[in-house]
Amino acid sequence: MSAERAEGVVRSIDEELGDALIAHCKLSAPDVDRITESMRSRRQSFCEAAFQLQLATRKDIENVSHYVREHARAAQSGVIETAIRSAQDGTALILRQGVARLSSDLIHTRDADNGRSEKIRALRTDLLLLNDSGQRGNVLALVSPGRGEGRSQLCAELAIAFAQLGRRTLLVDADLRHPRQHALFTADNQWGLAQALALGEPAYLHGVEGQPELAVLTSGTIPPNPLELVSNRRFERLITDFRRQYDFIVIDTPAVARYADALQIASFAKRVLALSRAEATSLQSMKDMLRRLSATESKILGAVISKF
Repeated sequence: MSAERAEGVVRSIDEELGDALIAHCKLSAPDVDRITESMRSRRQSFCEAAFQLQLATRKDIENVSHYVREHARAAQSGVIETAIRSAQDGTALILRQGVARLSSDLIHTRDADNGRSEKIRALRTDLLLLNDSGQRGNVLALVSPGRGEGRSQLCAELAIAFAQLGRRTLLVDADLRHPRQHALFTADNQWGLAQALALGEPAYLHGVEGQPELAVLTSGTIPPNPLELVSNRRFERLITDFRRQYDFIVIDTPAVARYADALQIASFAKRVLALSRAEATSLQSMKDMLRRLSATESKILGAVISKF
């Protein structure tokens, strides 16, 4: 690949640092204008100007510098050529980053005789029977009215169950309000879905130790505009790309009663599984959720009552 072509694909390190710092520190448009003016008047870099204006700390700059250095290493390994091919065939580039591990909340998924694991496998069988065989990748969004109803736990368990069949599975934490998948899989959450959507960057996935067919896309640091990010066409395109690469995509969502994010996610996923918690979720809140879901035109595959 020529130097000219590479230059057209890869931005300078300074530009990447600036974009990364904007996302990491949630800098507003006026903040960026102030930084840019300081850069021009004092001949500073973007990061140094942000630090001098007290809009970023040294730790912030260190974190984004590490991220950009990782990008540079990836580029030297042939990612640029892959990006060009991806741009030519209309697909997005998706990379892996690090390895996640099952937390103590998920250890039971390795035990075939565990009672809860058996119930998860039964649910997996029911969902397999409802598969859309016409699609390469089946997307499933889990929704529930409120928090604390076991939605994130069930998402993780289902994703593991699909992967244990030898099917390529991706777990996406699209709960950009109160994310939990990074804790369930003891994964770093500095960069994730929020940053991919905000910056238009590739999605950085975590492989899972002992689960070769499973990948996890964590939420990333909580953004100031979660609904806008999941409503963006970038999210829809990302799901489309995932469909091409995975047999199953399981999506964790925020509480429907409190936020509209899950409704938007459901409209892209097209298939949802409703969850409630015994002796905690009211019948009225479930009815309200199902009524609101009807506007998304997504298919409700069924309902699950959690008892833990």
